[in-house]
Amino acid sequence: MISVLTEITESPEATSFRGWIFYDDSCCSCRNLARWLENFFAARGFHFEPLQRQWVQQRLNLTEEQALQEMRILTSTGEIFGGADAIILLARQIWWAVPLAWMARLPSVQAMLHQLYCWVAAHRTCSIKGTAAPSFISRTRWCALALLPLIALATKPFLPPWGFMWLMAFALFLGCKWLTLGIALRRGEGTAGPFRPLAYLLAWPGMEATRFLTPELARRQTRSAALRNTAVALIRILLGSFLLFGVARYAVEPLLAGWIGMVGMVMLLHFGLFDLLSIGWRALRVDAPPIMNAPLRSTSVSEFWGQRWNAAFNDLALRLVFRPAARRWGMAGGTLLAFLVSGLVHELVISLPAATGYGFPSAYFLGQGLGVLIERSSAGKWLGLRTGIRGWMFTMIVVAGPAYWLFHSPFVRQVILPFMQAIGAL
Repeated sequence: MISVLTEITESPEATSFRGWIFYDDSCCSCRNLARWLENFFAARGFHFEPLQRQWVQQRLNLTEEQALQEMRILTSTGEIFGGADAIILLARQIWWAVPLAWMARLPSVQAMLHQLYCWVAAHRTCSIKGTAAPSFISRTRWCALALLPLIALATKPFLPPWGFMWLMAFALFLGCKWLTLGIALRRGEGTAGPFRPLAYLLAWPGMEATRFLTPELARRQTRSAALRNTAVALIRILLGSFLLFGVARYAVEPLLAGWIGMVGMVMLLHFGLFDLLSIGWRALRVDAPPIMNAPLRSTSVSEFWGQRWNAAFNDLALRLVFRPAARRWGMAGGTLLAFLVSGLVHELVISLPAATGYGFPSAYFLGQGLGVLIERSSAGKWLGLRTGIRGWMFTMIVVAGPAYWLFHSPFVRQVILPFMQAIGAL
């Protein structure tokens, strides 16, 4: 079915009607999502209809039980798409989602999307608000962060170091997502509707649950700005892929190849794919700002870590570590503790998979905390370490200078290089 996607134009003006999107009207999740997206897809020639309609079941030649197993699309040319294939078809109609639809042509990605769709369809709920779901999530908000890393740790003897690294990173990520979602629901912040919490857990790397769940519509980007940002993100994806799969293999030194590969991965994921997700969510009027914000423009260490680099983790550290610690031990104590916790988290995904190099990531982040305190001191203010070219130079020295402590050579040799070999980058 995916091959048919190329035959369908992206321009909503090409035809006044393209087809129907059929959904389960008895499921509040599906019904609310259909209402939310109705105008958006109507402008692209698609109209929503409940699967419970008799004419729909007759047209699809399905019993009611069969029809309600997954969403379906009937195009104006008579073609029928279901489940993940229907999602891919809809993605093809949205200019900022076209790259994701192209990626879905890969057999592995296609299989993953089908499995994910089946899981979501099997676990959807009629409603979150008014049921025990928010209460369960809020009551168990710390459980995922406590249990998932332990489960990942149990797999260490059976996985290659790079496989364990990714599993541990995903366990920590999902645990933090569950925690922040539980906190937001417990405080009654945002919305407890059924779709956005699931999208927040599975389709957004940020950690600002309240902003993502807020029912008020975020400010829409202009089309020109969105197109420009999409082009920049695609260029970054291409550049990251070129570094990872092209340049790295020609490096004369293995460590250099590993560093080039890591830069390529960060460019591809954090600056590329994650930016595309942000553009897509903001096009749907969801408040999901990019997690990277031009870090090379930072004129202070605190600006780099607090506003520009990986806002997903920074939001979490600020709310859960820095603010409580600062109330107890002051700004200096809160700053050092927040950076120490960040170092310990990186130990789990860097030193633990490499089985050596313990302490280096923690030392790196403690150094960042000291850099923040130095630039905020009287001497730092007198030297101008928080503004202008002096601040920028001080930031680059503090952040980039000891970076080999964070990604130490055993990690590069025993984790990154084997991973690059496994994906065909070397």
